Amino acid sequence: MLSTERLSPAFPQHSRLDERGRLQIGGCDAIELAREFGTPLYAVAEEDLRARARSYLDAFRARHDDFVVAYGAKANACTAVLEVFAGEGLWCDVASAGELQLALGAGFSPERLIVHGNARTEEELELALGSGAGLVVVDNFDDIDRLERLTSAASGAPAGPAAAHEGQDVLVRVTPGVRPGTHASISTGQADSKFGLGIDDAARAIERIDAIEGLRLLGLHVHVGSQLMELEPFVAAVAAIAPLGSFDVYDLGGGLGVAYGAGEHPPAVEDYVAALVEAVQSALGPGKRIIVEPGRSLVANACATLYTVVSVKRNVSVWVAVDGGMSDNLRPMLYGARYEAQVADRFGDSVPCRLVGKHCESGDVLVHDAALQDPEVGDVVVTPATGAYGLAMANNYNGVPRPAMVFCRDGQARLVVRRETYDDLRARDVS
Repeated sequence: MLSTERLSPAFPQHSRLDERGRLQIGGCDAIELAREFGTPLYAVAEEDLRARARSYLDAFRARHDDFVVAYGAKANACTAVLEVFAGEGLWCDVASAGELQLALGAGFSPERLIVHGNARTEEELELALGSGAGLVVVDNFDDIDRLERLTSAASGAPAGPAAAHEGQDVLVRVTPGVRPGTHASISTGQADSKFGLGIDDAARAIERIDAIEGLRLLGLHVHVGSQLMELEPFVAAVAAIAPLGSFDVYDLGGGLGVAYGAGEHPPAVEDYVAALVEAVQSALGPGKRIIVEPGRSLVANACATLYTVVSVKRNVSVWVAVDGGMSDNLRPMLYGARYEAQVADRFGDSVPCRLVGKHCESGDVLVHDAALQDPEVGDVVVTPATGAYGLAMANNYNGVPRPAMVFCRDGQARLVVRRETYDDLRARDVS
């Protein structure tokens, strides 16, 4: 019989402790996964990805007729993850030419791509237009200049105002002046932001785009930040952009928070969607297309990272060192992100310790306040909620190969990202 009694909401929905107290992810034994595929290892409960995508779709279907759910690829652009969301009928939000290529390769049709970026070159925008991307989000006036040149060149007509508005569909990204309660590094809606245009500049951008034959302005885009645990900032952002006029499409970005530990309780997807729909209908009017771009909330809790304990050192503190660290999870070092940890076959909290990585940095600490059940060398330790920005930010610091990723479903595990080799580390070097 499987138990869920001691698993926090940070763990995948499709995870359990078996009768021996061993963690099961998607029906697969975590200890056996570590033995078969090695560690560090990203272990994803595949059905979680599907369930979370469907929760967004179902929440909108119950409340609004015209909507788009676009996966924020930056959270995890693994091809297998992208294939799941393409298969579930989502669109895809890409923030670089590389993500665009990955999304196309994973099966997203071009018209279901939303292309973002605050510093896109002409070549990157040309690739977006040439691929047939459904929406390009205009972030700045330089974007408008480049898009005007590119669409004019493509049509063979001189640049300038025209009555007919055929061509690339675009949105204007607006910085609404809303500062949410999240870390500064992942806050994007405040007035002084590297992303988007303030209200006055957005109004000027709208006028410019309306005068360009090769661009067709469909609406506005707004994103206030990531890992938001309250709904008020989303509602405030909708109200802030209302004075810019009435449009057919409003892309409200992503940012819904997730549980990284037992004490965190983010809003439910249903409540989030209900708040957005009500805000749009109240402030912007009926009949609008609403787009959302969830990333973290689709993938974070579907994955857990498995490590092997390499050393246990008892100084002033107990230091439990594992075979990974900031090369596979950079978030704690970037902005103090907090995680929980457990020994995969002995859940409990008997020994307060610091769970640290193997890298040559004192700041390479995965969990500052971990509490593990009698940690020993050779134990498999698991940190949940690593599906977002783990693999995406993985790096080769200290020459450490990046980890593998497996999908777990119905007790079967399949490799979807192979572990890097030492030869891979040299593959791009030119002698």
